[in-house]
Amino acid sequence: MPRSLSLRLASMFGLTSVALLGAIGFYLLTSLEHEIARRDDLALEGRLERMRALIGDSESIDELRKRRQLYENMLGNRDSLLWVLDTEGHALIAINPTHQPIPQLPAEAGVHLRNVAQPSRARIALQRIAHDGGSITLVAGQLLAGREQVLHVYRNRLWMAMTMGGALSFLSGWGVSLRGLRPVRALAKEAAIVDAQHLSARLHGFDQVAELQQLCESLNTMLARLEDGFGRISRFSEDLAHEMRTPLTNLMGETQLALATPRSVDSYQELLTSNQEEYERLSRMVDNILFLSRAGQPSAAVHLEAVPLEDAVGQLCEYFEGLAAERRNCFITRVAGTVLADSALLRRALANLLVNAMKYGAPDSPIHISSHVTAAGVEIQVANTGPEIGAAHMPYLFDRFYRVDSARTASAESSGLGLAIVRSIMALHGGQVRAKSDIQVTVFTLIFPAHATD
Repeated sequence: MPRSLSLRLASMFGLTSVALLGAIGFYLLTSLEHEIARRDDLALEGRLERMRALIGDSESIDELRKRRQLYENMLGNRDSLLWVLDTEGHALIAINPTHQPIPQLPAEAGVHLRNVAQPSRARIALQRIAHDGGSITLVAGQLLAGREQVLHVYRNRLWMAMTMGGALSFLSGWGVSLRGLRPVRALAKEAAIVDAQHLSARLHGFDQVAELQQLCESLNTMLARLEDGFGRISRFSEDLAHEMRTPLTNLMGETQLALATPRSVDSYQELLTSNQEEYERLSRMVDNILFLSRAGQPSAAVHLEAVPLEDAVGQLCEYFEGLAAERRNCFITRVAGTVLADSALLRRALANLLVNAMKYGAPDSPIHISSHVTAAGVEIQVANTGPEIGAAHMPYLFDRFYRVDSARTASAESSGLGLAIVRSIMALHGGQVRAKSDIQVTVFTLIFPAHATD
């Protein structure tokens, strides 16, 4: 089951609030503990100061011992401790309700603060002073039970505040996220209506939210690509059906006519020869379609090698020499160096361009084949004179089954896949093919990437 984005946002908001409240609570608790400890230490030092004053005002320790109520009232509660010790550590005066052991005498003068753990936790202050030609030690103490009880209550309240704060943060975060994600749900609802029959639909009305505006632009761009892709597939299917229908209709018509009346052996042989030509045309068309299909797959790979351009172009010119002579064309080559490419695919692309140049170029005209190295990589150009290809046809020139005019459509020699194969071959190499045409010359350029140079 998918997790709710609102729940995740609310949980993150609640956890963040708990962490923040916890940090603040820890700081406050630590500050309070330090402040109480500091105040208690000051209070203990103040008690030592008052005991020194009482001893100074009294004639002797014995007289002060008889006035017990005086210093007991000074202490104020049962959590307070007080000792007056002689030089041997014996108690001359002791107020010790919890029966704490007599602390060890300090080795130096001055006020000394200590913590006592047994039998009850306590904080004591000790000071050795001169008295009657000798010295006595004053000890004032405070049991820590009261302080710990206060801190315990404060700590519990902090935990309660953190829990309530986290819960309230979670609930408020959930509500805010639900409201904040309302445009996302609206976007999802609007996107749900887009299907194969409504690819022209676009997502609008989310320009007020910057994040959704960017998402809408990306989705609309994707829909435009999908619409274009579906349109190309639809046109390809229609063109394929049309291209297949023509030879199949010819085959069926000739075969039905031959079966209608008896014929001589020569007539049947002529019929079979004609059918063989149609079969070969269908076979070439199927092979080309399979090549285009495989070339468009992500797993398609090419076997790159350094191909000498002069040898490759020379072999192709020699192969097409007879066809060029029939059309009164000649080849003029200016190629050099090597290109890193798949040798068979490179020859196929160049062959398609040469056939295209001979088929649609002007008779009694040369076909130029040249190469040169640029910053973009290796460029191989095939140029011929002939009719200009209009600018309106240029964007579709490399589409499958696309032909510029009806005269070319009627040609049985053309399947309309040659330039589409050239573009697929260049895409496999990471390059591109470009076309330029004017009233004087038509130029097709194969651009291999920079790493393809040698």
